[in-house]
Amino acid sequence: MTMDYRERINALRQAIGEADHIVIGAGAGLSTAAGLDYAGDDFRREFAPWIERYGITDLYTAGFHPFETPEEYWAFWAKHIWFCRYRTGALPLYRKLLAMFPHAFVVTTNVDAQFELAGFPTENIFATQGDYGCFQPASGTPKKLTSNREWVEKVLPLIEDCRIPTELIPTMPDGSPAALNLRVDDTFVEDFHWQQQARRYTDFVGAASQDRLLLLEFGIGYNTPGIIRLPFEQFAQKFPHTTLVRFNPNDPDPYIQDLTRFTAFTEDIDSVINELQKP
Repeated sequence: MTMDYRERINALRQAIGEADHIVIGAGAGLSTAAGLDYAGDDFRREFAPWIERYGITDLYTAGFHPFETPEEYWAFWAKHIWFCRYRTGALPLYRKLLAMFPHAFVVTTNVDAQFELAGFPTENIFATQGDYGCFQPASGTPKKLTSNREWVEKVLPLIEDCRIPTELIPTMPDGSPAALNLRVDDTFVEDFHWQQQARRYTDFVGAASQDRLLLLEFGIGYNTPGIIRLPFEQFAQKFPHTTLVRFNPNDPDPYIQDLTRFTAFTEDIDSVINELQKP
């Protein structure tokens, strides 16, 4: 951060131009920058009944609300899933990232599938924490997922008084109780695709480690730093030709202090990407 903005932009342009391989690491801050605001005007408009009834203030903390009945719980989550996963389609910032980095490998803690929606190849996306668009068995076995889109579209018009009809409480195809495919405890399902993508990510980084590797880290704080943030710093320290560029308005400084190929941006992510797209 000792360089001014223009110097950092030029350094990033050079790193992009020289890179043999690029890995994008993305957290919640990227989707916030893209316009998916868990506490903004859209949230207040769409969740007005829940705000009035339960006093929720944002979608993140609302996810931990102790709803008293399954009908209330699943009404909230049907709306939540729709809001974050199906409502917007691919957001423009993610489309810009695809246009700039179509061959990058993506590792993300986000569960909104924005990289997939934007058109990044699914074989190049490792979503470590799950997908809003999937149900899994509540017990964690068998390790299979199913799409919830049809269920969401069916129940949304039937939500009344922040509840869904009892008969629409979701189940898996075998009739067993369904749960969200989100990593909240040890029942989280790492299915075949998850395992495959974990291997692909490891293989990609391993193969790129001796070449010029560029790590672009977007919006990752200290909620789950051990998944992307700290490993990226370790890669930048260990691999001889690796550059780490961090985009974070609140926590830009590295934990590892002796990184020599490191640049940070506290500026708005979309503004920086727009600047990079200029000829």
